[in-house]
Amino acid sequence: MNGSGKRLLGVALVFSLTCFCFPQESSSLEQQSQAAQQALNAGRYHDAQQAFEKLAAANPQIAEVHANLGLIYFEERMYGPSVKELRHALQLKPGLRKSAAVLAMALSELGRYNEAVPALEKGFHSPDAEIRRMCGLQLERAYTGLKQDSKAVEVALELNRLYPADPEVLYHNGKIFGNYAYLTMRQLVHAAPNSIWRHQALAEAAESQESFATAIAEYHQVLKINPNQPAIHYRLGRTLLARAQESNSNADLAEAEQEFQTELRLDPENGNAAYEIAHARQTEGRFAEAQQLYEETLKFHPDFEEAQLGLASVLSSQGKLQEALPQLQRAIELNSKNEVSWYRLSQVERSLGNTEDARKAMTQFKTLHDQKMTEEGAGRRFFSGEDEVTQQMLDGDAPK
Repeated sequence: MNGSGKRLLGVALVFSLTCFCFPQESSSLEQQSQAAQQALNAGRYHDAQQAFEKLAAANPQIAEVHANLGLIYFEERMYGPSVKELRHALQLKPGLRKSAAVLAMALSELGRYNEAVPALEKGFHSPDAEIRRMCGLQLERAYTGLKQDSKAVEVALELNRLYPADPEVLYHNGKIFGNYAYLTMRQLVHAAPNSIWRHQALAEAAESQESFATAIAEYHQVLKINPNQPAIHYRLGRTLLARAQESNSNADLAEAEQEFQTELRLDPENGNAAYEIAHARQTEGRFAEAQQLYEETLKFHPDFEEAQLGLASVLSSQGKLQEALPQLQRAIELNSKNEVSWYRLSQVERSLGNTEDARKAMTQFKTLHDQKMTEEGAGRRFFSGEDEVTQQMLDGDAPK
């Protein structure tokens, strides 16, 4: 693919010429073939190109010579000559399956997607892992070029399964998924420009970009169409809460809580809405009320990590350390990578006189905290979950 960060297949596609007998009257040809093979094996593509061009001119009927020359041209991004040589090789010997795959990739690079797709599809099911990988990446490109976006997504999903840690695959798949999401939203705009779903999509997009005023206006449009639309009062409350944190607006805070309360009236089991109200009470120092709300949330959602942490915090604030301990242990069981859980556990263990357990918890906290600082220093955002609720934060006395 254009911009690919690695060579196609290196020597994996090189066809050995040592088994061929060259004409007796050309004693130097065998030496030329060996030199050409050595250059190709060593990755000296320019030298290999010149050598194989001479061999092809002298031996036009040897398919492997043209196959190797076609591969070299592909590696040098000379896709037109690559197509010519690979087609000639396949005419001489149709069974060169790897050459057929490289030919399809070269055609794809030239934008000749209809010609490329049949062989790319076949190559995507090859037992050769690298052939399969590269054919898959080119197949994504070809399907996208042919406006067959759903097929491109299917290939991307399979590539994700086959190569879950491959950075090039992940990069191109991200573009495929992003493009498909954009096209789907654009289709929604054309199909139903005044629908509740279009307003909801616009609101969520604006919220993700921190365009709070736009998001709030669009959420209100959703509620104007259907005042009981599931989770919209919660999303509106979250947006108001985010704007309040940015502008320090008490009015937005109060309105956000009203929206959370409304969501709970519509859906008493909405754990996120209940959690946000409990977190507000925790922040205000109204610990008994917060405890009750966290406990009610955990009845419906026992695996809610942030609620476990919140409950442990308000129990600790009320001196209920023995009750807080299992909540923290449960939070760590749910997510052992959260530094907040380990720090709070160290404080509770220390207050209970469990010195060794407190030391172990603090050591784990420092390891995770140092990792977080390193990753933030490298420009990476460090977060837990998808930030669907307000995160529990480190206490003010925690080491920085």
